[in-house]
Amino acid sequence: MPVKKEGKRTDARRRLTALFLAVLLFCVLSGCGKETKVVLTTGLAEDEVFRIEGISCTLPEVMLYLTNVQKQYESVYGSQIWEEDGQGDSLQEEVKEQVLGELAQVKSMALLAQRKGIDLQEEQKEQLAAAAREYCASLNEKEKQLLHAEEDLVAQMYREYALAQAVYRQIVSDVSPEISDDEARIITVQMIRLSDRDKAEAVLEKAREQETGFEALAEENSEDETVSCSFGKGEMDPAIEQAAFELGKDEISDIVEASGSFYILRCTSTFDEARTQENKGKILERLQNEAFEQEYRAFTDSLARQLNEPLWASVEMLHDDAVSTDSFFAVYDKYLGAS
Repeated sequence: MPVKKEGKRTDARRRLTALFLAVLLFCVLSGCGKETKVVLTTGLAEDEVFRIEGISCTLPEVMLYLTNVQKQYESVYGSQIWEEDGQGDSLQEEVKEQVLGELAQVKSMALLAQRKGIDLQEEQKEQLAAAAREYCASLNEKEKQLLHAEEDLVAQMYREYALAQAVYRQIVSDVSPEISDDEARIITVQMIRLSDRDKAEAVLEKAREQETGFEALAEENSEDETVSCSFGKGEMDPAIEQAAFELGKDEISDIVEASGSFYILRCTSTFDEARTQENKGKILERLQNEAFEQEYRAFTDSLARQLNEPLWASVEMLHDDAVSTDSFFAVYDKYLGAS
């Protein structure tokens, strides 16, 4: 398994997906969004894009959400992103599908909150009404005309976001296991990766003959640009992980074969306290997400779902210089993001 190279440009699509998830108000749930799928049926109103049980999503909701996500992308990468490398059309379709999944998830979670008897406090409702007023006031006339973003609609979308957060918090509230230092331990190793075993054996012999200079050997011989790597359990190839976690400080491993390459490891730190504590939080978040996903899936599997396929197929991004709104998520976060 090749080691990631520092400073090397990552895949553009992965960076874009990361941006998309970053603007979501409950991005810890992003992995569950694709679980709520909608299927083609009949009987929907003209402006209904989809319906899940008794809750529907209208075209203005879709366009408001999609446009804000679109403008978040463009604020970082420029409007030309949709034409880059001939991938513009496919990228737009990918973002559309992500938006559909996320909106379906919000609606499903609002239904789950209703099923559990979860409601918002009056103070929260007032805050969301104020947020809707602020967001709508930020729109110019062209945006109001194209998006049909009325205060009542925006307030409804914000309420559903808030209910989604509330039901998530209730489900995961009892998930608080004790996570040991060993389970979350982050170590740091220097690595030499080679594709030829004979060369790996020769480099290993040099590494063991000299007490210092491993880093120089790595920089001279490794087929990866990165020499040093910090990681926890479950983050690397199992063979590399096992060898690395068995090393003491400054110890050098035998040759480790993994994914067709040959690795030589030297441990420079057996315990990074600060990053280990940070990793405990990540492990807890993962366990909470797993607990949520289990209940969420059981609930959504029973839901009747309808998609207005012709209307959905007609949805397109707005490429208009007069449309620049990207604060839908930020305004919500200003009022209720931390609640």
